[in-house]
Amino acid sequence: MPQPLKFAAIGIDHGHIFGMADGMLAAGAEFAGWWSAADSPQQAQMRARFPDVLQATEMEQLLDDPSIALVLTASVPDLRAEHAILAMEAGKDVMADKPGCTSRAQLDALRGCVARTGRIWSVNFSERLRVASAAKAGELVQAGAIGEVVNIVGLGPHRLRAATRPDWFFERPRYGGILVDIAAHQIDQFLHFTGSATAEVTMASVANRSCPEHPGLQDFGELALRSGHATGYARVDWLTPDGLPVWGDGRLTILGTEGYVELRKYIDLGHGTQGDNLFLVTRDRCERVDCRGTELPYSAALIADIRDRSETAMSQAHAFEVTTLALEAQALAEKGTRWEGA
Repeated sequence: MPQPLKFAAIGIDHGHIFGMADGMLAAGAEFAGWWSAADSPQQAQMRARFPDVLQATEMEQLLDDPSIALVLTASVPDLRAEHAILAMEAGKDVMADKPGCTSRAQLDALRGCVARTGRIWSVNFSERLRVASAAKAGELVQAGAIGEVVNIVGLGPHRLRAATRPDWFFERPRYGGILVDIAAHQIDQFLHFTGSATAEVTMASVANRSCPEHPGLQDFGELALRSGHATGYARVDWLTPDGLPVWGDGRLTILGTEGYVELRKYIDLGHGTQGDNLFLVTRDRCERVDCRGTELPYSAALIADIRDRSETAMSQAHAFEVTTLALEAQALAEKGTRWEGA
């Protein structure tokens, strides 16, 4: 019987690291150790959640361990490329939290490292890969339930909770801008559900509408995309009001030539707080699908890819293209919109 794949976490500055680790553990991998900078606020939670997992005093302790095949990183966003490159240079494959990097120079360095080392650089776009309703939507689209997909509308609202955020959260160079930081999710979903290898950013804007005390923050962003056969629109923000019982009313509508699918991922307003709600409308069906319990295939597929050197979880081209488009949208938005932060 083959030994389970061993993984480590290097950089735990964002809470997404817990979902990333949980996904790997659920797929049968073994958590071998973690390291973080001394000021990471997630350290106590990591110790409490994984009390039997090694906390390394230096990242090299994990990078030099030949038994570790995969490194997860959810560092401060502007450090993720550096940590991913160190891991790949050490012979590890990488799953990075989004955004996988915050600049074109970092993306170029990541491309060069992947080409040089042959390692996998995958990005955990959790709003698709860690959401059961999104997995079900993928099954329906692949089965042709709504015909050819022609348009995507993705909404990514978030609650700010400013008092709980670290300093880097409000520093534009560190988090990368709202379109890089959040809208990468919606770009990933556009390419995935439309089956597009690439796209063009046709419109993008960002703004600070509500937080003059944090001039580096962008709390609103939007963009439009166009591929050879589909169009899309995304809106992301940090404007979710405190009255909502979840952190954000994330939604996705996928329009096809024969019907449409709507996802109400985290709540269906007026019907309690259940998440993973999918609505399917076709010529002969109009129904709500409870997607709780739908299998999330990404982590198991990544384990197989590491073993077989394949690309079933996410193609390398897709990870690079989503990141490229997010950076392009951010640059376009900052050329002349209402955001004037540092």
